[in-house]
Amino acid sequence: MSVKKEPSGRRSVQVEVEVPGTPEEVWQAIATGPGISSWFVPAEFEVRDGKPVAVKFNFGPGMESTSAVTAWEPPRKWASQSSGWVPGSPPIANEWSVEARGGGICIVRIVHSLFASTDDWDNQLEGTEYGWPAFLCTLRIYLTHFRGQRSTMMKWMAPAAGTDAEAWETLTAALGLKGLSAGQHRTAPAGVPALSGVMEYVTQSPYDALLRLDEPGPGVAALGAFSFGGQSMVALGFFLYGDQAAGTVAQERPLWEAWFQERFPMPTEPGESE
Repeated sequence: MSVKKEPSGRRSVQVEVEVPGTPEEVWQAIATGPGISSWFVPAEFEVRDGKPVAVKFNFGPGMESTSAVTAWEPPRKWASQSSGWVPGSPPIANEWSVEARGGGICIVRIVHSLFASTDDWDNQLEGTEYGWPAFLCTLRIYLTHFRGQRSTMMKWMAPAAGTDAEAWETLTAALGLKGLSAGQHRTAPAGVPALSGVMEYVTQSPYDALLRLDEPGPGVAALGAFSFGGQSMVALGFFLYGDQAAGTVAQERPLWEAWFQERFPMPTEPGESE
């Protein structure tokens, strides 16, 4: 992965994925709140006079990001700009585009860019690029198998002992997914809430995997291990699709909450009752 640098000072990273669907169908998945929420993170557009003016992404508690929409050209392209990652960093421009190809295929392309005279922010751009492949694979699964369906999400994240590799080993072993490769079907062992499906994507750079689900319902399970602030973390999330998804999540969330908390307990804050 590398940052593209231009004489003007513009620095950018680009990711793309080939997906099935017409430009209009793909646009619904990448340029509406319900669409983006079905494969990325909860998202919501603010609309004025019939046109989006801002978009908010919710990456987790205390990690909301709001960007001003700067271009809107359905079903081809939309763009936004947000403040930098930390005080003093340059604003980030984001462009999402759909390019039609033959045979009912489109290319979704996402470009993040900023202007800077030094290399100080290149690591952040590369880190942004690093996280996209699993999300874009989820988008492809969604458009291939669940296109147009609303989703309901549940997810957890917690610190884990050891290195990222050790955290990944612990998580995949607990789920009965250790050593699973793409294309294999697996049903979780006893002691794990309902979980079965086909592994669609797995990588160890970064540690990510996607399971297209039969149980607990039609959808995708996403799991990963990564470092944040010098601490290894594990994450587990579900995108469930269709008319029964909300009911399934309401039923399954307490079971998964208890399972995850037992294996990856969140640290207790000083003075907090246990």
